[in-house]
Amino acid sequence: MPVMKFRWNLAPPQPLLTDSLAVQLKISPLLAQCLVNRGFSEPAVIENFLSPRLKNLADPFLLPNMDAAITRLLLAREHGEPIVIFGDYDVDGVTSTTILLEVLRALGWSADAYLPNRMDEGYGLSRDGVENCLKKFPVKLLLAVDCGSTAVETIAWMKGQGVEVIVLDHHQVSNPAPVAVALVNPQLGKNFTELCSAGLAFKLAHALVKRGRETGLAGAAEFDLKPLLDLVALGTIADLVPLVGENRILVTAGLEKLNSTKRPGILALKEVAQSPEKLGTHDVGFQLAPRLNAAGRLESAEESLRLLLAETQEQAMPIAQNLDARNRERQMIEKKITEQVIGVVRSKFDAAKDFVIVEGELLWHIGVVGIVASRVLSEFYRPTIIIGGENGEMRGSGRSIAGFDLAAALRECDDLLVKHGGHAMAAGLSIKPEKMDLLRQRMNELARLKLKPEDLQPPLRLDAEIGLADLNLDSLAELEKLKPTGMGNSAVQFCARNLTHKKPLLRMGANKQHVKLWVTDGTATHEAVWWNAGNGSLPVGKFDLAFAPGVNEFNGRTTVQLKVLDWRAA
Repeated sequence: MPVMKFRWNLAPPQPLLTDSLAVQLKISPLLAQCLVNRGFSEPAVIENFLSPRLKNLADPFLLPNMDAAITRLLLAREHGEPIVIFGDYDVDGVTSTTILLEVLRALGWSADAYLPNRMDEGYGLSRDGVENCLKKFPVKLLLAVDCGSTAVETIAWMKGQGVEVIVLDHHQVSNPAPVAVALVNPQLGKNFTELCSAGLAFKLAHALVKRGRETGLAGAAEFDLKPLLDLVALGTIADLVPLVGENRILVTAGLEKLNSTKRPGILALKEVAQSPEKLGTHDVGFQLAPRLNAAGRLESAEESLRLLLAETQEQAMPIAQNLDARNRERQMIEKKITEQVIGVVRSKFDAAKDFVIVEGELLWHIGVVGIVASRVLSEFYRPTIIIGGENGEMRGSGRSIAGFDLAAALRECDDLLVKHGGHAMAAGLSIKPEKMDLLRQRMNELARLKLKPEDLQPPLRLDAEIGLADLNLDSLAELEKLKPTGMGNSAVQFCARNLTHKKPLLRMGANKQHVKLWVTDGTATHEAVWWNAGNGSLPVGKFDLAFAPGVNEFNGRTTVQLKVLDWRAA
């Protein structure tokens, strides 16, 4: 019997609850089950979830310290005081910086922006980054976005230089927190914790316009926030924050804006990425976001900011083409390092002993080590830290699996590290090369205490066991109501049991790496495609199939098609 690649986690059926919800909401029991699996049981909450509307966004002044931030910004406007926005070099940082620049400039502020250089200035509101920023823009008010929540020393130093700081950020706050004029961070309260910085920038824009209308600020009455939603969707999807709560509303409206945007930079980006006419979350996350990220990964994100601020297609297209070229360069660097790491790990990997993978080399590009860590994790399903760098000190990035808090583990290795930080599933570190073997040893010791053997088999979340007859174009159209899907609101996945092949398998692709199947349970038959099945074991006899349902349009015909996730003997 073939070994399962995944540990199937089938959500328990709850017929009493799902049948009741189906009747009350006039939906199918299958959709009701999918909603229950996502933590919904109240009809009113479900109705809001299935019909996300901008009018249901909460008052932006409910965010911690928003009132103080707006008061200080309006004071700067009144006194003609210039302001600099200090952003971050990822898509969330660049989109939130763009949102703030557009709003502040449109409403009469003198505002500029500074994005740090990943290689020279490091991550976040670093002292080096701030000193370079203030040399370029000698202001007395700095708005830090997508960073700053742990920059206690840098903000204290700025205070000594007579520079006040507003922090707009969604990352964990240090204890003690930095002493800023206003620290607008949902982590300090109970609401809005799903928002990334692009969402927070939109909330700040909303708060400015709302207060501006109350106080008669010139331009506030006519200012339309909706054209900013394309940037909000871009930043939110790219930052992999949960698509629930306010994010679901912002991304739903934002995808509509992305698909009808007149913004030259995004139009140019869509063209170089050869994006489909109608973008979904997957297209944004895998086509647009990596190109915007490429500049910041390899050097500075200034180009990405200039692209989003471009006013004409003539300005935008050369920048988009350059970002596309940088993305290809990034992919080549990443592919080369990934192949090296996977080769090294395969040559010595012992599944019974190796609970954490730690690999590093001088000259591995620190801009891609996080992506490489994700690739290696998906190959071996182990917490993974990849370290690169030069000049004696190395920087690394780690990704983890459920059950192993990476940031907490790094705290246990504090004596081996120059610095470290992050959260349970992703973290960063700096280390001297000679300490790398000790780090690998210590991390494995910690993981063996925390992880059980079953934790090292990747879970496959399944919404329901269904019959193939349950899937038709009408039922799939109803399941579309769950979109936009992503983090915190996963795409629908099912399993069906006791299937057989209706006709022989068909290999496809240049290297015959994909497989097409026609599967039946005796009642209905559907086409299924297993992408990148390679030379793995294929279903034989009677089998159970785990899959994501979808629609295939080909030669004018629309049919149900299953995307194979895994199989096992029936």
